Amino acid sequence: MTPQPTLRRRALAEFVGTALLLAAVIGSGIAAQRLSPNDVGLQLFENAAATAAGLVAIILAVGPVSGAHLNPAVTLADWRLGGIRGREAIVYVLAQVGGGIGGAIAANLMYSLPAVEISTKVRWGSGLWLGEIIATFGLLLVIFGAVRSGRVAVVPFGVGAYIGGAYWFTSSTSFANPAVTVARTLSNTFAGIAPASVVPFVAAQFAGTVLAVLVVRILYPSIADIAGAVVVPHGRTPHAQPTDAVPVAAEKP
Repeated sequence: MTPQPTLRRRALAEFVGTALLLAAVIGSGIAAQRLSPNDVGLQLFENAAATAAGLVAIILAVGPVSGAHLNPAVTLADWRLGGIRGREAIVYVLAQVGGGIGGAIAANLMYSLPAVEISTKVRWGSGLWLGEIIATFGLLLVIFGAVRSGRVAVVPFGVGAYIGGAYWFTSSTSFANPAVTVARTLSNTFAGIAPASVVPFVAAQFAGTVLAVLVVRILYPSIADIAGAVVVPHGRTPHAQPTDAVPVAAEKP
C-alpha cells in the first residue's frame, strides 16, 4: 500500500479540483448563454454536458491524492460513515469552498467579465428545494453504492453521468454541492444563483446528505470498511470488497 498523502497535499487537490469544477460549471454556462442566446433548453444541455464530462476528468486527475470529494456534502457523509476524521473534514471543506470561489473568479475573467459579479438570478420555491434534496441524496447513493460494490474504477463515470442526468430530471438543475452553490453567487450569468437563495439550497443539500447517510447505513451495514475509498481509492485506503462479510474496522491514517 502506498503512503497516505499529507493533509496539505490532499487539501491542495481538493482546492484545485473544486476550482476546475466551478470553472467548468460557470464557464460552460457563460459559453452556452453566448452561443445559444435564444434557446434556454440548448443552454442547459451545453452546460450539463460540459460539466458532466469535466467532472469525470477532474475526479480522475485529483482522486488519487484526496479521493476527489470536491463537495462538502460528500465530505460530511464520508466523515459520518467513518472514512475521514473531523479535522480532515474541516480542512477539506475549507479547501472546497476556497477552490470554488477561485474557480468562479477564473471563469468570469476568462470571458472578460468582472472578477466578481454578484448574481441576481433568484432560485426559490419548495419544488427547487425538494429537487436539491433528491439531487444530493442520489449523488451520495451513487458514490457509496458503487464504492461498496467494489466498482471503484467506474465511480468517476457514474458521478459524471448522474450529475449530467440530474441537470435535467431535478427541478433545481442539480447543484447538489454547497461549495458550488456558494461560488455560483459570484457570477451573474446563466449558472448563477442570487445570494438570498443560497441558505435554503444549502439546507436542502444538508437534508439530502443526512437522508443518504441513513439509507447507506441500512443498505450497506459494513460501509465503514471502505468509506476511506470515497470517491476513489487514494493513499493507503484498503480496496473495497463487494460483500458485507468483512470485519467492521476501517484502517485510519
